[in-house]
Amino acid sequence: MDVLTADICDAHSEKVEVAEPIMRHFGGRKRFHGETVTIKVHEDNVLVRKAVETPGEGRVLIVDGGGSLRRALMGDRLAALAAENGWSGVVINGCIRDSAEIARIDLGVLALSTNPRKSNKNGDGDTGTSVSFAGVTIRPRQYLYADEDGWITTAHALHGDT
Repeated sequence: MDVLTADICDAHSEKVEVAEPIMRHFGGRKRFHGETVTIKVHEDNVLVRKAVETPGEGRVLIVDGGGSLRRALMGDRLAALAAENGWSGVVINGCIRDSAEIARIDLGVLALSTNPRKSNKNGDGDTGTSVSFAGVTIRPRQYLYADEDGWITTAHALHGDT
């Protein structure tokens, strides 16, 4: 089912937060949506791996990497694992690597940019906390919609109401 951010904004303008257009699409899927799961890390992707190893059940993983452009928080192996485990998408306030390979994976991936340097592996960070970037605050168990026009968050799913 295609769910368009513009349609949701038109039908529910008072119920959505529209993210600033600072992210780029890298995944093979440009349109995705799902309930949010949040992680906050800094140049360390151990918690990202732990999340994508679990059943995604159509959810969207939100990774607040603090906007760091110095290391990638996801590469092709983690993206493939996320797709295999049923995640709808990943939004990363930071970088990815292996972008050509990620473009062929059926997964929505939004990130600031690319960087070939791998992340640290200390396991530092927090899960299940509210995160803020791109002018929006994302809480666990909210809903995110993304397409070619951008991405929005809502308190709950709205695509049956457009």
